[in-house]
Amino acid sequence: MTSGCGAPEQAAALPVNVDPSREVVLTGTVRSGGIPVGGAFVRLLDSGGEFTAEVVSSAGGDFRFFAAPGRWTVRALHRDGNGETAVDARDLGLHSVTVALA
Repeated sequence: MTSGCGAPEQAAALPVNVDPSREVVLTGTVRSGGIPVGGAFVRLLDSGGEFTAEVVSSAGGDFRFFAAPGRWTVRALHRDGNGETAVDARDLGLHSVTVALA
């Protein structure tokens, strides 16, 4: 299912065909006051701040990106606030991220 902007909605579980030891997976949750926030637009920005991808957080606030190794910024936009966090994902594997809205 997709949102009105065309960004795919997310689920908490990784697809069975994903092997985090062979790729970079940025996965996390959008939260406001410690509570998961669904329906947030979550953007992946490269090390230069350029837009790379966007997904919509699931009802449980979950999101996921598959990325190249490097330094990334994950930004969440929601009617309850915005937030962002930097991610150092230079190594393959699962990289957990929490984005707190303010």
